[in-house]
Parts: sequence; C-alpha cells; structure tokens
Amino acid sequence: MLLTLAWGSLFFPGLFALSTWALRRRRPRWSYSDCVMIGCRLVSSVQAVLATGSGIVIIRSCRDVVLDRHWLAREYVWFLIPYMIYDCYAMFFCECYRDRDQNHGYYGTFRNFLSQNRLMITHHLFILFVLVPVAQKLRGDLGDFFVGCIFTAELSTPFVSLGRILIQLKQQHTLLYKVNGILTLTTFLCCRILLFPFMYWSYGQQKGLSLHQVPFNIPFHCNVANAFLMAPQLYWFSLLCRKAVRLFDNAEAKKES
Repeated sequence: MLLTLAWGSLFFPGLFALSTWALRRRRPRWSYSDCVMIGCRLVSSVQAVLATGSGIVIIRSCRDVVLDRHWLAREYVWFLIPYMIYDCYAMFFCECYRDRDQNHGYYGTFRNFLSQNRLMITHHLFILFVLVPVAQKLRGDLGDFFVGCIFTAELSTPFVSLGRILIQLKQQHTLLYKVNGILTLTTFLCCRILLFPFMYWSYGQQKGLSLHQVPFNIPFHCNVANAFLMAPQLYWFSLLCRKAVRLFDNAEAKKES
C-alpha cells in the first residue's frame, strides 16, 4: 500500500512536469499556459488508459462477479489516490494561468476555480472520501469484478481530453475534431452510462435473475451508490450531446450560407 501510494505520488506530478517541459521544447511557439493545460490533459489520458487496462484485466479474470479476487482491484485504488489529489491541484494550477492576465488575485482565482469546477471537485472528493473506503475496507473481499467495471469508465477520458486540446489549439473545424466527438459520445455512453445496466445484468446472469429483478435482490445501499455515481455521468453526457448538436447546427448553417 505505502509503496503504491509513493509511486503514484511521484508518477503523476513527475509526468505532468515532464510533459510540460517536453511541450515547451518541441513547441516553442506555444505559450507556457498552453503547455501547462495540454500537459494536464495528457496526464489525465495516461491515468485513464492505466485505469481502463486494469479494469479489463480484472473483469476478464473474475468468472464469479461477487467472489472472485484480483490484486489490481485494491492496488490500483491506492495508485489512484495520489492522482485525485494531484488532479485537483493541476486544475487549480491551470486556472491560475488562465486568470493571470485578469488580475483577480489568488483568492479571486480560487473562488473562480471553485465555482467553475464544483461538480468535478465534488466528484473527486466523493471518490476519495466515499468510494476509496468502500473499495478498500467496507466491501470486504467481495465485488472485485464491479471495481474493475468502474475502472473502465475512464475509457472516454482520452477522447474528452483530445477534444479540449483541439479546442485550445483552435482546431474545431478539422475532421479529427468531428471524429473525436463521435468517439467521445460513443465511449461515454457505453462506459459511463450503459456500464451500470451491464453490471446489473452480469449479476443477474450469475444469480439467474432478469435485469429488472436485480435492483430488488441486492442491498439497498448498492442501488443508492450506483445512483450517486450515475447522476453526474448523465449530466456530463447531456452537456456533450448539447455540444454535439451545436456543432452539427453550425456546420449545417455554414453549408446553407
């Protein structure tokens, strides 16, 4: 545990510093602010790939969705804790660079950061103070399969990050941006929305229950936890859909003009 926490504490900030430094050398025309923000997106993408890979390994190794065990289900959570703490700092660091020309001051920037990132900060704190204790202690030796499923929710993150990088570089008109938008919506829908029915279905398959019977045959707190996890995903997915509709409408308007 301590060794994994230490590795995570070194890996993510170190990768962020290395990414920012490499971007400054390879893209000298980019501002330092651009390099910092893109470096932050790259680290998020790397973490997402690691989490998704871990999740797939766990899912494939657990034939019994309740009782089977895999060491990554616990170990990767310890690795994830430093990332969540780092990511909160990195988001604030990026906010400082975005606001540095507006002279808001430290406290003004911090207020802006909290107001603009309320949901994401709440999401990170929920993971640190609720999901981590559940995953590491409260669930006992049960449910590694479902922990692996939750890890795979990160599959959409690299596409979300690439989209934001392309926007930052003013590449919204490119084919890459449009294709990435389709992949973002698809992976988000599959891995952050449909993931929850899949977990219920997997449990039902093992217990001989239909999908609609599963919620009534598992502990109530499991349904509540899934509802809390799914709610922000539905909100973020609605924002992605609105953005996709605006992009489509703008493209149609340009064709007509």
